Amino acid sequence: MKLWSILGNSQKLDGGAMFGNAPRALWERWVAVDAHNRIDLACRALLASPLNGKTVLFETGIGAFFEPALRERYGVVEDRHVLLDSLAAAGFQHEDIDVVVLSHLHFDHAGGLLAPWAEGRAPQLLFPNATFVVSQAHWQRALHPHPRDRASFIPELPTLLQASGRLELVEGAHAQALGDAVRFAYSDGHTPGLMLAEIVGPERVGGDAHGGVVFCADLIPGRPWVHVPITMGYDRCAETLIDEKRAFLEDKLARNVHLFFTHDAGCALAQVVRDEKGRFGTAQEHVMLLARGLAA
Repeated sequence: MKLWSILGNSQKLDGGAMFGNAPRALWERWVAVDAHNRIDLACRALLASPLNGKTVLFETGIGAFFEPALRERYGVVEDRHVLLDSLAAAGFQHEDIDVVVLSHLHFDHAGGLLAPWAEGRAPQLLFPNATFVVSQAHWQRALHPHPRDRASFIPELPTLLQASGRLELVEGAHAQALGDAVRFAYSDGHTPGLMLAEIVGPERVGGDAHGGVVFCADLIPGRPWVHVPITMGYDRCAETLIDEKRAFLEDKLARNVHLFFTHDAGCALAQVVRDEKGRFGTAQEHVMLLARGLAA
C-alpha cells in the first residue's frame, strides 16, 4: 500500500477564529498572518491504494462549489477544483476512487465531493464509483444542524449522498467498505460524531496495532494545535475537545501512530513526541507524501 497527500483548494481564514482564546501575540509565533489577520490553511486529503484492495480517499477538502461571492467570503483562494488536479498529478481520476471517508460534512472537508460551481447549475456529486463513509452520529447532525454550525453544512449534500445509493453510515470501529484495515474513533468537541480514521499499522505489540497513520481532521488541524490547550473558535466545546485531544495523543504516542494534518499549510505528516515537561509536539515532519509506504 502507498500513501499520497492530495492538496485541495486552499483557504485564508481569520487567525483569531482558528486559535480560539489564544492571543495573537502567541499564535503569530507559529504561523504567518496577513494584513487582514488571516492565515494560510490547506485542505489536504489522504489517498491510500491499495487499502483493503481498494483506492481510498480520506476527505475531499473544500473544493470549488461556492459561487464567487461565497468563495471570497470564505477565503477560498483558487476558482478551479484543485483536488481533481492533484489526483491527476498522482495518477488518479475521481472515477478511480472506491471509497471516500469523511470525518464530517462541514464544507471545508466535504465540498470537494461536488463539481465546480457553474452559473445556473445545481450541485452535482463527483466520485461516481465510490462508497461514502460517514459516522451515524454526525449524519444526524448534518440532517438537523445546530444554529452554531448550520452555515458550515452544504444543504444539498445529504440528499445527494442518499440518492447515490452508496452511503455507508458507521457507528463502531470499522466500516463494511474497509474491513479491519481502517479503525475509527470518534470525537464530539468540534462537532458531534467527528470520525477519526486510522489506517492500521503493520506492527502488533501486545495484540494492538502500532505504526499506522491517523487522519486528525479538526480534532488537530495542524502542528500548532498539537499543543493540548490550543483549540479553535469553531469548536463547539473547547473543554471536551481538549480532553479528547489529550487521550488521543497519548494513545498515538504509545502506539507510534503518525498524524496526518488536513489544514497545516506546511506539513502533511508528523510523528508525535513529548518533552520533559509533558508537552506534546511533532517530529519527523513531511511536507508531502508521494507514494510513501505505510512503514516508511
